Amino acid sequence: MRRAASAGRWSWIGIAAAAGFAVSSVGAGVLQWPRDRFVAGWALVAALLSAVFGRAIGVRWRTQLRRRWTAGLAMGLLTGGLLALTVLRQPSSAHRGGAALALDLVWLAVIYGAADALVLSVIPVLAIYGSRPADELAQPGRRLRWAGAALLASLAVTAAYHLGFAEFRDGRLLQPLIGNALITMAYLLSGSPVAPVVAHIVMHAAALLHGAATTAQLPPHY
Repeated sequence: MRRAASAGRWSWIGIAAAAGFAVSSVGAGVLQWPRDRFVAGWALVAALLSAVFGRAIGVRWRTQLRRRWTAGLAMGLLTGGLLALTVLRQPSSAHRGGAALALDLVWLAVIYGAADALVLSVIPVLAIYGSRPADELAQPGRRLRWAGAALLASLAVTAAYHLGFAEFRDGRLLQPLIGNALITMAYLLSGSPVAPVVAHIVMHAAALLHGAATTAQLPPHY
């Protein structure tokens, strides 16, 4: 019975990976949606997937967001700040100003960043690491093993999602893999899903302000 439940949790990794690849390959590859439209589609899929996932395995999202949220906020800001430094090493481009910039920050930083965090980090960690009993995770060796498994699951979903974008089908795939590995580790270390959400938002905000047309953290680019 327990083995079947564990297999069911792992199946969510395949579902998240398939959903991510479908959205990026169809929305950015086949249909070549403008970035705003792509974010709308991706956010809708992320919200639906999170709702179905939460209901299927009994996740209480409000409870999760309240858990160790101060540690999650600190880790998120630290990780997001480190990743923002990698943004500044890329070529810059113009961004809009005034109210249009404020709207872009909501859409491309907050909404886009939260969608990425949910599918690429939060669901994989809750499905794998969060599925283990508390007494098992109390043992350092097993806790480390399951944290490693959750990190690998997150990387698998991250790879599938980014491979849907033509711009990442070469050595450039390494960049989002490294970035999201740091973000997922921030989640595992803090124990709070606030960490990956905040980290993604900070990174996306930095990419937008540095120039969405030239920063890799805000695909798609045509």
